[in-house]
Amino acid sequence: MTAESDHAGIPASSARREALRTLGLAGLGLLSGCADSNDATAPAFVEDVARIAPMPVARIVRPSDTASVQAAVRSADSAISIGGARYSMGGQIAARDSLHLDMRGMRRLIWLDPARQRVRVQAGMCWRDLLDHLDPHDLSPRIMQSYSNFSIGGSVAVNCHGRYVGAGPLAHSLRALQLVSADGSVHELDRQQSPELFAAVIGGYGGLGVVTEVELDLAENQRMQRHVERLPLADYPDYFRSQVAGRADVLMHNADLVPPHFDAPLAISWRRSQAALTHPQRLIARGLDYHRERNLIWAVSELPAGGLLRDRFQTERLLHEPMVQLRNREASLDAAALEPRTRQFSTYLLQEYFIPVAGFGSFARSMTAILQQHRVQALNISIRHSPADRDSLLAWAREEVFSFVLYHKQDAGQAADDRAGIWTRHLIDAALLHGGRYYLPYRLHATREQFLRAYPEAQAFATLKRQLDPQRRFRNQLWDTYLPT
Repeated sequence: MTAESDHAGIPASSARREALRTLGLAGLGLLSGCADSNDATAPAFVEDVARIAPMPVARIVRPSDTASVQAAVRSADSAISIGGARYSMGGQIAARDSLHLDMRGMRRLIWLDPARQRVRVQAGMCWRDLLDHLDPHDLSPRIMQSYSNFSIGGSVAVNCHGRYVGAGPLAHSLRALQLVSADGSVHELDRQQSPELFAAVIGGYGGLGVVTEVELDLAENQRMQRHVERLPLADYPDYFRSQVAGRADVLMHNADLVPPHFDAPLAISWRRSQAALTHPQRLIARGLDYHRERNLIWAVSELPAGGLLRDRFQTERLLHEPMVQLRNREASLDAAALEPRTRQFSTYLLQEYFIPVAGFGSFARSMTAILQQHRVQALNISIRHSPADRDSLLAWAREEVFSFVLYHKQDAGQAADDRAGIWTRHLIDAALLHGGRYYLPYRLHATREQFLRAYPEAQAFATLKRQLDPQRRFRNQLWDTYLPT
């Protein structure tokens, strides 16, 4: 076992070209990430990336290890909320007047076993930190989201997914968790030891306690080549079956739909390859200047010729620019490339819907009609796939699904958010009509009835919470809204 680290960078110009390949954030909804945070002396407000509703908290504590989490939990005389870099978008990280645990101080590698392809880390470590440890051993996370900024504990809390073909949610690569519960005790969880609690904590949004350590399965850091095709929407399910799921060499895949018609997916696959690397850098450098990418996002979403700019600087490069790189380089993408220049006048948000494969075409048409009817300023929709999730209680994929990740822009302020809630509830109804579900890390526009229809397992989660946390010490706006008692 080892605990060493390394990283390598690339020129800013190369990073800029690479960031143009997508304007969709797909899968950013996480509770914490890499950036450093304020300490307990900072103004006691917690704000997520949406910057719509800052939440006053009583105190912010930044623990460094499991013992300091235990001490904070035992000494708290208020509700407790859990967060970090705050990439969730609906208050999942905060509760009013709570003790807020900022987990980004817990970033230590516990152990790494290259032979068994397994690692254990503190929950505040972000994926980019983990890549630094794994890359010298030619190992990679088996499952993570498309960007490396987010914490591993936060990823567990939302049961994230990425673009890894056949892999599904993060739950499928989790070996074990360490949890501090409401009385300050430590629980070691896996599929054999406390399996019910293990399943409920994954995708449990911090409602049952503080995840302090995470044990993960890894994969090889393989060379891969990008293949891109444009096709009609109606052909996509068959294309996916034959050219993605039906091929043993496809490691990663997504398809992008763009406005106004969302009817011509751009299918992007990464296949194992022995071709020469076009991008030999092993990891994308941290802290690059992404002002050009931010200007492009603004131009695409604001200018009359935005669609033409997208075609020129994104679609044409995807279709015609060859790319061969290592899996870890793709995994090290930085969400900063997609952060807008400012959120003062408008903000950029995500939604996601999980639809059984048989309903793909019908839901896609319904989604398009709703977006057009309400003149939603959608930048793109990214399509992913997942097998059924049998490992988590609040699973978003009870059967094989396609996911539709909507990246949209809306005006700043509560009035614009209220308007967005109207069409969002229509989209949720459409997903429910098709036997699907919606993702929980984003704006809390769903009614309680919609939430319970999408996640009937929430009643079992509430029962477990009453047993483990009878005084409802662990709270956030998600659970305050949908499981208030």
